Amino acid sequence: MRIFSVLLILFSINACGPVADPNKGEVVAKVQGNYLYESDLVGVVSPGTAKQDSIQLVNSFIDNWVRKQLLIRQAEKNLTSEQTDFRKKLEDYRNSLIIYTYETELIKQKLDTTVSEEEISAYYEANKKNFELRYNIVKVAYVVLPFDFKKKDLFRKLMRNPDTLLVDSLDARAGRYALNYFNDSESWIRFDDLVANIPIETYNQEVFLRNNRFVELDDDPFTYMVRFIDFRIKESESPMEIEHDNIKNIILNKRKQELLRKMHDNLYEKAVRDNAFEIYSPSAS
Repeated sequence: MRIFSVLLILFSINACGPVADPNKGEVVAKVQGNYLYESDLVGVVSPGTAKQDSIQLVNSFIDNWVRKQLLIRQAEKNLTSEQTDFRKKLEDYRNSLIIYTYETELIKQKLDTTVSEEEISAYYEANKKNFELRYNIVKVAYVVLPFDFKKKDLFRKLMRNPDTLLVDSLDARAGRYALNYFNDSESWIRFDDLVANIPIETYNQEVFLRNNRFVELDDDPFTYMVRFIDFRIKESESPMEIEHDNIKNIILNKRKQELLRKMHDNLYEKAVRDNAFEIYSPSAS
């Protein structure tokens, strides 16, 4: 009688769809012929999670799994066999992954990633018109001093005259007296970034930059002194210093494309020599 009961149960399960895989452990949910096993819950709960939170996480995972399975079944019922046949798409996707992986490995092994400064400079000179600024930029030096600082003339004299704007001189004095300072006169920065640190008020940045080389601003409890060394206006040619890394990436990308093009051509030419493929004319309809 017991054997008959077991056989009846197995028959009932098989009649409903695939049987649960006993090797995967205990079943925690079932939607038609699909099973969710206890082993599928590994990693759902992080170590150290409180018991109540663990229960909620597991229940939420199971609920989401059930909802997803129900949606899949509903979609399968309402879509045609052609709409659910993904074999061609999966084949195309697999082929794309194979090609991408091979090309990536080829680039890793064969691409020369050394780009000289001469190459970068030559590319910039030949393509200046393609590099356009999207914002105003400046080269500046500035110091932030206490409002009641007694030796402001020391910094005025140093910063008003560009001939006396010496890195060592400014660094030595600013490092001793200034609350903050910037003295990288070779680097371009956005004018907007400067204004974020210095309370410069202007409604027309271009006019301001064309008419100011030195500004001093008192904004208690600080005094700001700014020396404008150079500037470029938005929509003018972007300096090579700013475009340096961009140009390097452009050159490397061109090399990548050329490397892949040669690989494709060589592969095809070798196949032609080896009679590795045949092309048949389509029959007339």
